[in-house]
Amino acid sequence: MDIVAEDVEVFEWSEIKLPELRAEPELERETGERRRGRDILIAVDHGPNSKHAFDWAIVHLCRLADTIHLVHAVSSLKNEIVYVATQTLMEKLAVEALEVAMVETKARIVEGDAGKAICKEAERLKPAAVVLGTRGRSLLRSVVQGSVSEHCFHHCKSAPVIIVPGKEAGEESVI
Repeated sequence: MDIVAEDVEVFEWSEIKLPELRAEPELERETGERRRGRDILIAVDHGPNSKHAFDWAIVHLCRLADTIHLVHAVSSLKNEIVYVATQTLMEKLAVEALEVAMVETKARIVEGDAGKAICKEAERLKPAAVVLGTRGRSLLRSVVQGSVSEHCFHHCKSAPVIIVPGKEAGEESVI
């Protein structure tokens, strides 16, 4: 576990070791200024809207040789139950990403406020896009309690933010 200090806040994170999954044929990733593959950050949690955003990104955004970076923000990395559940979720999503879009997946659990942690990861990775779902709360509730997607929309400066509407908005966006 590493600690990243910036300003006053401290962010801890933990890499998730995913099973070795390879798409055939093996694609070479180019290095340097021009690369075929892009890095795409997808913020995930255990909710249905997060899964919907993941499915949308796989179908509409990902292409061969891309790398998906799954990020899950938690309040504490010391909670073993949440850690194991998140690791299982990320392994399942990695398998699905390989089967559907033939993309490589990396995963990381970050500790701290979700919006700030996702923006910090976006700053570190410099992805082609940050994809996240909505929580499905009403406008009033989002204003009172705050919204992770809105925070990321206003504060992620290193990549465009794609906010995928929840499942209740309709299934037409995912084929």
